[in-house]
Formats: sequence, structure tokens, C-alpha cells
Amino acid sequence: MSENSASAEADVDSKDDVNSKDTATVHVVLRKAGRTKIRYPATLLRDDGRHVVVRAPWAAAGIRDFGFVRFEPGDVFTEHYWRDRWYAVKEVRDGEGGLKGWYCDVTRPAEVDGAGLVVEDLDLDLWVSADRTSILRLDEDEFAESGLAERDPRAATAALGALDELELLARSGELVNRLAH
Repeated sequence: MSENSASAEADVDSKDDVNSKDTATVHVVLRKAGRTKIRYPATLLRDDGRHVVVRAPWAAAGIRDFGFVRFEPGDVFTEHYWRDRWYAVKEVRDGEGGLKGWYCDVTRPAEVDGAGLVVEDLDLDLWVSADRTSILRLDEDEFAESGLAERDPRAATAALGALDELELLARSGELVNRLAH
């Protein structure tokens, strides 16, 4: 469920990475189980060396209705990645600018390389509705089935801790404050 904002296999030009001074475009590369799940261009809003913020439209064909939220053409994702945290947080707005909520992916800390901004999805997710009344832990079954706990117990522990941290931040109302830092 971590597909977020754009078309699946956009062409990548090696100069278009986070370190490029000539462009405000970065390619976000989401990997899962060692393969590229999705790659899409995004506008780089800021990179302070620890926290990277990009914005990208939902560009997948059609609508994805998850039951608790619909991602559709016109939606805009402001995506927050950290090089020292095991998660990414995506603020989701509709085409009119109305807030839908926050989609949080548990990932390994973000890396920047020649491919762009690279994150590895670890299956666990959290959804927080715009009014903050719905906070949903997602894909715990996929995480259990992934075998990460056996292959990389340290990463599995960090992933579960990140999901717990995200839920605590969401329930305390601090998730949005965290995005500013």
C-alpha cells in the first residue's frame, strides 16, 4: 500500500538527484524486498542534510480506494523523509488543497544516491485522517509474512518501534509538529 504519488517507472536522469544544484527535481525510489516498487519525479522543497521534503502529484492511472481514503488524480503529496528515522510521512491533499490526512510508511532511513532519494519499504504503515479521529495501523500481516524478523531482527525491531512511535505521535497530536523539524 505504500504506492504514493506517481507513475511507476519514470525515466531517471542521473543529474536529477537530491544533490543537484541545477534543478528542483528529485526522483523518489521506493524499494521493497530488494526491487524497485515505484519511481517518480518530485519537486524538492528542502533538504537540510537530515530531513528531505518533496512534493509530487498522484499520477497513477485512476483512483485507488483503500476504504478509509481515496487517492485520485489531482491529489498532491508533500512527503517527508529522514536520513535518521525509520519512517516517512506523506501529507495528502486533494486538488483543491483540502487535507485528506497523513500516510506514514515505515521504511529504513532514506538514502541519497545517483538514483535519487531511495527508501526501502518495510510493509508497516499508519493512516491518520485529516480530523485525526481515525488512526489506523496497516499491513501488520504483510510485515509478519515478509520474514524480516528472521532475516534482519534489528531492522524488524526498528520497524515495529517506528510504527509505535508514529502512532504515539499521531494520538498525542505531535505528528504534524514533527514534520516541521
